[in-house]
Amino acid sequence: MVSVTTKIVIKQPIDVVSGFASNPENATKWYTNIKSVELKTERPMRIGSQIAFVAHFMGRQLYYTYKITDWTSELFVMETSDGPFPMKTTYRWEVIDENQTRMYLTNTGVPTGFSKMFQPFMSIMMRSANNKDLKKLKFVLEH
Repeated sequence: MVSVTTKIVIKQPIDVVSGFASNPENATKWYTNIKSVELKTERPMRIGSQIAFVAHFMGRQLYYTYKITDWTSELFVMETSDGPFPMKTTYRWEVIDENQTRMYLTNTGVPTGFSKMFQPFMSIMMRSANNKDLKKLKFVLEH
């Protein structure tokens, strides 16, 4: 199993950070590897909603559909069993003060197929990608 948690402090209130980050339609604005997003279920989004993503990771194009499994003002969880790397992605936010939020991004999964042979390096690559993405999110929300 691979499990990676990264975190960052963003100089914005928690509702701004959680509102932006938990909206999958914003994913291409801050996730470097996500190339497109499509809502597969009716609006409004809620627990059970499904979102299709196209991403590039480790030189491959990946297609997968996440299902929202938990969603509160402090937590957003999506899970997928599609593709070569079934994964759970968790966003967690905590208030530092009224104008600062700490965001945690956790990816947990068990590689299968081609991904299985890269398992020893997967954590390192995921941590690097997640840190880049959180820095981009911070930039987008602070500027």
